[in-house]
Amino acid sequence: MTRALMLQGTGSNVGKSVLVAGLCRAALRRGLSVAPFKPQNMSNNAAVTVDGGEIGRAQALQARACGLEPHTDMNPVLLKPETDVGSQVVVQGKRLATVRAREYAALKPQLLGHVTESFGRLKARHDLVIVEGAGSPAEVNLRAGDIANMGFAEAAGLPVVLIGDIDRGGVIAQVVGTQAVLSPADNARIAGFLINKFRGDPSLFDDGYALIEARTGWRGFGTAPWFAHAWKLPAEDALDIRAPERRAGLHIVCLRLSRIANFDDMDPLAQEPGVRLTMLGHGEPIPGDADLVVLPGSKSTRGDLAFLRDQGWDIDLAAHHRRGGHVLGICGGFQMLGRSVADPDGIEGAAGETAGLGLLDVDTVMTGDKRLTRVRAQHAATALPFAGYEIHIGRTTGADCARPFAFVDDRPEGACSADGRVMGSYLHGMFTDDAFRAGFLKRFGVASSQAYDATVDATLDALADHLETHLDVEGLLAVAR
Repeated sequence: MTRALMLQGTGSNVGKSVLVAGLCRAALRRGLSVAPFKPQNMSNNAAVTVDGGEIGRAQALQARACGLEPHTDMNPVLLKPETDVGSQVVVQGKRLATVRAREYAALKPQLLGHVTESFGRLKARHDLVIVEGAGSPAEVNLRAGDIANMGFAEAAGLPVVLIGDIDRGGVIAQVVGTQAVLSPADNARIAGFLINKFRGDPSLFDDGYALIEARTGWRGFGTAPWFAHAWKLPAEDALDIRAPERRAGLHIVCLRLSRIANFDDMDPLAQEPGVRLTMLGHGEPIPGDADLVVLPGSKSTRGDLAFLRDQGWDIDLAAHHRRGGHVLGICGGFQMLGRSVADPDGIEGAAGETAGLGLLDVDTVMTGDKRLTRVRAQHAATALPFAGYEIHIGRTTGADCARPFAFVDDRPEGACSADGRVMGSYLHGMFTDDAFRAGFLKRFGVASSQAYDATVDATLDALADHLETHLDVEGLLAVAR
């Protein structure tokens, strides 16, 4: 009989995704066939799955922790924000619609069937499923029709462990307050709690921990100290990309766009000792000492072109290029580098056309069909092969496409300027390939000996060790039913 356990948080960003990944790796090392599951995720950082769909990047990492290929059943509902009030709804890997928040609330009841269907298939294939909630069950105003937290736990008959984040402060109120606002039926599903992200000596929180146990009557499963190596794991939020402070090295600047998407291209570069990576926030000018500026993917290319210009980055980019600097645009960033981006059918927002940055002689037209595939490619400049994936709408054509960035099955892909200093490609994930990354950086005088995939796997093992040391992992897994 397959067992399952759900981890829910007292709020967003309490560390649920990382804890699920660590528990998945711990279960795998016990010889269990284990899979991750998140009923509903909201993220513009998606992974292309083995069955040709897309899921949240966190679930792809969790799948890796389980020794599995990512599958759309692991995250059946993915919300990808396109504006401040509307999101694209992806169901079992495929785009369903773009809706506003109130419209999504009306849509949720029909989505529960897809969620339980995917969960059922995972349970049929594995010994254990570890489920991640979204946000917090304490948002009881959203309880009706809920498919992300207690609504799903009720539908699937799951026990729940509540996670509190002590790093943000007020963790006693987080946990006790959650119990106070939940219904008796939802409270009955909670098998216990754990405390995450403690800095310093955890024994200093013994009295607070005991107070939570006494006030709630819930079992405590331990206090997990801050996991210092979490930055080595692929980040789901651009704000979570961290690189060690370096004063020297090739200075790569990535523009943190308002709708930044699929920015996992930056994770391997952050770990390179010879690279100084800056994730540039709004209101910050592009540094004059930047060697390479990266325009990443975007969920709203024309919207982010307006955002980019509001920051004055268009002026900074032009100056950077005049000084001899290099520019790389990936996916939406590639589209921005051209002369124009047209969206005649209003697929990403209001219909219309926006002038591009003019650094590449290409034009883009948004189309209704979405390209979603894993690829093997060969870099045109170095002839190095690499693996990547495409996840985009729009078709780009123009004179600079005659100088492709790469070849995919002999098909020219991307574009380069005549001077070779401006490059554009639809291919994500290229820098996870160690040989390609080393060859690309060598052109800038940087030697690379990093083994990125091996580092991620070693970090997942270290995370599992960390949880085994500080949490009652056996007790947590025993709660699953």
